[in-house]
Amino acid sequence: MHAPRIELHGFNNLTKTLSFNMYDICYTKTPEEREAYIKYIDEQYSADRLTGILSTVTDIIDAHILNIAQQDYEPQGASVTILVSEGPVGEAPIESFSESPGPIPTAVVGQLDKSHITVHTYPEYHPTDGISSFRADIDVSTCGEISPLKALNYLIHSFDTDIMTIDYRVRGFTRDITGHKLFIDHDINSIQNYIPEDIQELYEMIDVNVYQENIFHTKCKLRAFDLDNYLFGYTKEKLSRAEQDDITKKLKIEMDEIFYGKNITRH
Repeated sequence: MHAPRIELHGFNNLTKTLSFNMYDICYTKTPEEREAYIKYIDEQYSADRLTGILSTVTDIIDAHILNIAQQDYEPQGASVTILVSEGPVGEAPIESFSESPGPIPTAVVGQLDKSHITVHTYPEYHPTDGISSFRADIDVSTCGEISPLKALNYLIHSFDTDIMTIDYRVRGFTRDITGHKLFIDHDINSIQNYIPEDIQELYEMIDVNVYQENIFHTKCKLRAFDLDNYLFGYTKEKLSRAEQDDITKKLKIEMDEIFYGKNITRH
């Protein structure tokens, strides 16, 4: 049973921000492999494709696009910023407030005032170890009734993701008709509740939440490891057992360092 709707004094002034940070890791043995991987990433996640992803996010939160700025960079990387305004609806459905995964990508109706959605990509590589990685940072910031967490499920399905870092924060306050301040307008226990169970089963997950400050943080790392998924242009059968073990160790250390946010001694 859902709690009764609260009547507000004026517009909902809460700012809700979802930060979705994903990593794709790859082993590139030679400079040629590295260059091919970076080229592949730039093609796979070009500014045009990222604009399409963010446009779908805009549909999910039922916003209107006011302006799009996009750029592909040299030698690599891309960014897109979309300014959005509130959708043409009078009232968000109860589902907009529930702590559950969002759609892929059928529309969720809601209201928000002028807000923005951005993405920046960061391809990079280790100078000596043969490790290359691709990072994408997406921020969805809204004002109004719907939480941008409803776009999280779609974002997860839009990227090949080895590691995810997800942050959600509600800032500011709004008032009810008596003048009483509301610092959050929906129940939330964990970002994980917005991730489908079949996706959760694929990842190791850690929560760090500061409930009294309306700050929520979740980290996810793939449980299964298949070396073939991390080699670019060939399979592990072309490597000796010693090479497979060495590359596997390097990749797992790299993933652990990103997941735990610290450097790990390499022996």
